[in-house]
Amino acid sequence: MKKNPNKKIATLQGQFTDIDKILLAFSGGVDSTFLLYLINSIDGPELEALTIKTPYIPQWEVDEAVSICSDIGVAHKILNMGIPDSIINNPADRCYLCKKMLFTRIREYAREYGFNKIVDGSNADDIGEYRPGIRALKELEIKSPLLEAGFTKKEIRMHSREVGLKIWDKPAYACLLTRLPHNILVDKEDLKTIELGEKYLHEAGFPGLRMRMHGEIARLECDPACFEGIINNRIKIISYLKNLGIKYITIDIEGYRTGSMNLI
Repeated sequence: MKKNPNKKIATLQGQFTDIDKILLAFSGGVDSTFLLYLINSIDGPELEALTIKTPYIPQWEVDEAVSICSDIGVAHKILNMGIPDSIINNPADRCYLCKKMLFTRIREYAREYGFNKIVDGSNADDIGEYRPGIRALKELEIKSPLLEAGFTKKEIRMHSREVGLKIWDKPAYACLLTRLPHNILVDKEDLKTIELGEKYLHEAGFPGLRMRMHGEIARLECDPACFEGIINNRIKIISYLKNLGIKYITIDIEGYRTGSMNLI
């Protein structure tokens, strides 16, 4: 195994041996992409990336995951799953329930195909935030090499840029269930509306924007620096979103913040 002079990277490399068969739960985000790159750079271990596709994961995220694995040269599989009954009403603990269900399925896949290590892209900053899904990972004994080596999000972005990973500055992205209030029946058509609306707005120059839905109302959360651009392009934005069936469109002047639906 080739050791890297960077202490944290060397610590991460030391978590694996040349007999490991590793399954990486791969979202295509900055963290899991950096981990994919690092593990793939180690001589010996066999690596496969596994992406779960559900109705609350946008198709563009899956497409990007496919492209990243192809560029880096890592075997990649996609598993399709529906919305589990445990979260069909979008309960407050949906992240825990979802992670438990998804990684239980990933463990089954790992056993079926002989993987002896399952890893994910959680980082050191995740411990200091409200991340109920972390509890599910611990219960299922999923390893988080970036977290264990002490990598912060800032360091991951910095190193990703240094090694030429194109998505080093990709905005963080949470599943589409976070755009809906708790304790309402999740409708696949609503999820598709959110997916299409956000994709349009991201491509229009507002990356990281969230379109939170409250019945017929779309509440746009973004960096306040984007407010002027949204207003200047409001005619096109209104036309597109109303064609999706959205009746009212608002800009949240508090701007983007994580977990805003948890306050409702």
